[in-house]
Amino acid sequence: MTRFLFIALLFSAGVQAGTIFLGAYPNNVFVFDESKGEIVDRIPLVTGTPMSMRLSPDHKRIYLSTVDHNGIEVIDVATRKVINHFVLNTATKQYRFRGGAVDAAGKFFYTVSKEIDQLPEHFEVTKPKYTVIDLEQQKIVRTANLSQEDELANRFAFEVSPDGKYLYQFGSKIKILQTADFKVVDELDLAQPDGGGMENVRLGGDLDLISQPGLHTSIFTSSDPIVHNRVFGLARLDLATRQVNYDPIGPAPSGMAGLQVTPDKKLAYTVVTNGSIANKHCEFWAFDLATDRLTQKAEVPCRNRFSFAMSSDGKKLYIYGAGFEIEVYDAATFKLEKTWDLHNDVTGGIAILP
Repeated sequence: MTRFLFIALLFSAGVQAGTIFLGAYPNNVFVFDESKGEIVDRIPLVTGTPMSMRLSPDHKRIYLSTVDHNGIEVIDVATRKVINHFVLNTATKQYRFRGGAVDAAGKFFYTVSKEIDQLPEHFEVTKPKYTVIDLEQQKIVRTANLSQEDELANRFAFEVSPDGKYLYQFGSKIKILQTADFKVVDELDLAQPDGGGMENVRLGGDLDLISQPGLHTSIFTSSDPIVHNRVFGLARLDLATRQVNYDPIGPAPSGMAGLQVTPDKKLAYTVVTNGSIANKHCEFWAFDLATDRLTQKAEVPCRNRFSFAMSSDGKKLYIYGAGFEIEVYDAATFKLEKTWDLHNDVTGGIAILP
């Protein structure tokens, strides 16, 4: 399942519970009131259409990349204002990057980018490079070459250590690099974790709803070394000690639209897909996190592209993406209750802020 739009459920200090921020065409971020079921504000962007979003570690700012001219914009959550914006493209050079990570101080944005140079008769595309963007100077201040192995992968999730000295790169392995020079200082081989009984482990992106500062909390999938049954669960990587704790939940389906956890962290929900094309089958799954047990499931109509989120109180489930609407389901019964029409197409990935 692909994630199509980004959505941030904000209910921390200074922000009304259940406020949803949605990137929208052509160059806006919509502020959606969850209790009213309507858009209550629009934040105009300066550099174009929002493509991806990343939340600051303290959850006070939203960092967006825009697609038109490869721009970056920073939104202050409390005031709902753009407080910084700039573009990387010039008249003869373009940049391509998707996602990245911001340090705790909000000064540097770390990503992987490609340069496209416009020459008199042709374009030249460089190899991907580690890239450091200074958000105060509003420009790229440093790049470094990737290894040949990482060049082939080309797309990674990143986290920055709380002290800003190390960059965690998530792929088939977790690589820890020095932010000063991008030299690899450690590797965590997820294929064979120390705990035993698991192999071929892979971690996903950070789950903002239950994440804590200094921790990378994500879904993991693995298989056992005997019969190779695939399972999924929650993994927590301590960015200071580099220790990973795995909490298996249940059998891994063909596809999962993320995992949403209730505010009390007792229940979790997902939408799973098994099969493909003509025999595709989609279901809601509910889990009791105290016992790591699947407690309920129910069929839900499949879509070619959609994303999945949860209301701020954990009582409603949202299915949305590839369209103008958000479908609202009751989390206890899995029944469709209503549909919110946004009257606008929306963009990007997904991030949730506790």
